[in-house]
Amino acid sequence: MSFDIFQLLSFIGIVAFAASGAIVAMEEEYDILGVFVLGLVTAFGGGVFRNLLIGVPVTTLWSQGVFLKTAIVAILVVFVMPASFIQHWKKGEAFFDAIGLSAFAIQGALYAVDAGLPISAVMTAAMLTGIGGGMIRDMMAGRKPLVLRDEIYAVWALLAGLAIGIWHLQATWQLMGLFVLVVVFRMLSVHYQWKLPRRKLPTGRHPGVGG
Repeated sequence: MSFDIFQLLSFIGIVAFAASGAIVAMEEEYDILGVFVLGLVTAFGGGVFRNLLIGVPVTTLWSQGVFLKTAIVAILVVFVMPASFIQHWKKGEAFFDAIGLSAFAIQGALYAVDAGLPISAVMTAAMLTGIGGGMIRDMMAGRKPLVLRDEIYAVWALLAGLAIGIWHLQATWQLMGLFVLVVVFRMLSVHYQWKLPRRKLPTGRHPGVGG
């Protein structure tokens, strides 16, 4: 695995998700501590899920000093950013979220491949790393997690893991090409509102059931 591409994808994902978590926290009127907590959870939650899955000690998070500092700086910048700038960010929220999803999905898949895990685990690691932080962010903010809505989201992370697991993509140009593809298809699914099948059950009580 290329160290440089791993570092790059990590930085991209951390900045994108840390900023995303901070903005959601401010929308929910959290204080500055809450903004930092939600931003950090969003940035690192997916990695914690991944580590639990593939057997990497969760405590390795504390050895990632550069990444922690990067997330803290990103959150601080967003916190002091003028509201007009944040509104511009919000207009491109789906794009930045797609960047984080793609970067972390590929990062998670590479971790699993390095651990010698089967394709199913590589795909799961890609998905959990890509969507884990966002799921925690939404639940902590009292929102329905994006991945649980009918819009296609986690599928792109799974497909990124599948591609890496099958073709053993390692070269920088291969991983960057996959990164761009995931972002493009994620944005296409947002623009054209591609949806997964869904089934809605009636919520009312059945006649004759209960007291």
